[in-house]
Amino acid sequence: MPPRTAHQAPVSKPSDEKITINIGCVDLGQIDLLVQEGFYANRTDLIRTAIRNQLGTHSDVVRQVVSRRTLVLGIQHYTAADLRAVQAAGETLQIRVLGLASIAADVTPELALETIESLTVLGALHASPAVKAALAKRIR
Repeated sequence: MPPRTAHQAPVSKPSDEKITINIGCVDLGQIDLLVQEGFYANRTDLIRTAIRNQLGTHSDVVRQVVSRRTLVLGIQHYTAADLRAVQAAGETLQIRVLGLASIAADVTPELALETIESLTVLGALHASPAVKAALAKRIR
């Protein structure tokens, strides 16, 4: 993976990803009771807090796996200039991200195919539909 270069513009915090869960009526009732009693602002607040608590409980395991798998933790953004630099060096990327992998809108499907050997994202991938389609067989 190329080092972060000066021409890479900082990426603003992406919007949160939406997930859907199924939950039993009794659990949902308990959540609603805690919200009514003022422990949480709403259901989402309780669920986010519960998820963060569980992730905190397993943070050592996450750190070990990130290190073992050589994952980038957080946000990794690639522009066309970044990929052209990789191309000029005669290299290809094996992108591994835990968080958000972002491929800029100025990256063409052809450039992505020429420079990205594989793409593993645990979290979210933001790229144009054309780039996602071009890389579909390389996404793990």
